[in-house]
Order: sequence, then structure tokens, then C-alpha cells
Amino acid sequence: MNVLVVGAHGQIGQLLVKKLVEHPDFSVKAMVRKEEQKEELSKQGAEPVLASLHGSVEHIAAAAEGCDAIVFTAGSGGQTGFDQTLLIDLDGAVKTIEAAEKAGIKRFIMVSALQAHNRENWNEQIKPYYVAKHYADRYLEESGLNYTIIRPGGLLNEQATGKITAAENIHGGMIPREDVASVIVAALENNKLIKRSFDLISGVETIEDALKNIG
Repeated sequence: MNVLVVGAHGQIGQLLVKKLVEHPDFSVKAMVRKEEQKEELSKQGAEPVLASLHGSVEHIAAAAEGCDAIVFTAGSGGQTGFDQTLLIDLDGAVKTIEAAEKAGIKRFIMVSALQAHNRENWNEQIKPYYVAKHYADRYLEESGLNYTIIRPGGLLNEQATGKITAAENIHGGMIPREDVASVIVAALENNKLIKRSFDLISGVETIEDALKNIG
């Protein structure tokens, strides 16, 4: 399976690219927006492709040409204003969904945020971020794509544990970014997770066992 990773230079994106490159069943196109980011990803064994979420749907679709799946891991980050949250986390995500449809790519994995589907549980301090995630997820659910929406809790730069909790509703928790990347790989391999959405935090079950309860 040839996978386009959108946001390949982000923290989860870099971990995901590494895991996919090392996996015998995957090849990777790594979408980045800066020329200087390409060399590093090429050295890892990915095929870097230059495209911006500020650009056109056609531009993103061209970057995805030849792929079987798209993983959206991009985010505006905590250092930008809510205008960029709107442009990247909402419009950028929707453009990527439209690009998948245009390119005839059916499989789509979205990295969202814990409880993005429940307005009552949004963090008031970053409410526009949750609004963006909520409506991007809803747009994906209403598309014709074979989606999986993964909603991780607070993200940690700690060593992976390989143990998670995954469920429709989890009201708090954290998870290492590397474990999120591993769950994305597992989701790409598991057709039972098609048209499924779930919250994700660290837990006590193996990734394989935890995801069985979702599918």
C-alpha cells in the first residue's frame, strides 16, 4: 500500500513515516511544504512531495497521485493564531478529503482530537481548535471515503508503551505520539476499522487487542 502522509514533517508525521518505511507492506509519499524538509525525508526512505494545505485541491490531489491511502496528521500547532487553525485544521483537512475524492483514493485516516465529537467536553481555552476538528471530522464522515478517525488525548514526547485504551468516549488522558503513530499503522492494516471513529489514550491493552473492540 502506498500511503500519502500529510503533515509528514510534524511530530506524529515523522514518527509515522519512519514506521511505514520500515514496514514491508507500505511505501510512503511524505507531503511537506518546504523544500528544505525534503532531503531529510528522502534519506529515511520516503518519497518527499512538495505541496501546501494553503494551495489548491488540485495541487494536493497531484501530490497524492499513485497512492492507495491518505493519512492527515497536519496541524497548525500551538504557536499560531486561530486563523491558521481554521485554514489548516479545518479547510486544509477538507481540501485533502476533496483531493482524495478527486484522485480516486478511498482510504483516509484522520488524526483528530479527544472528544472532538462532543461539544460539551471541549477545552474552552482552545475551543476554535475543537470546532475545526469537529467539522473536519463530520465532513469526512459524510464523504464517500473509507475513513477512520483517531481522536488521541494529550500528546506526549515520551517513549511508546504499546498499551492503549480505545473507545467511542474517553473523558481524559494522555498518550505518547509514537503510540499514536503505531495505531495509525494498525488502522491502515485493519479493514474492520473502516467507517469507525474512536478516542485514544494510553492504557493497559495491546494495540491489537484494544482495536478489536472498535472493529
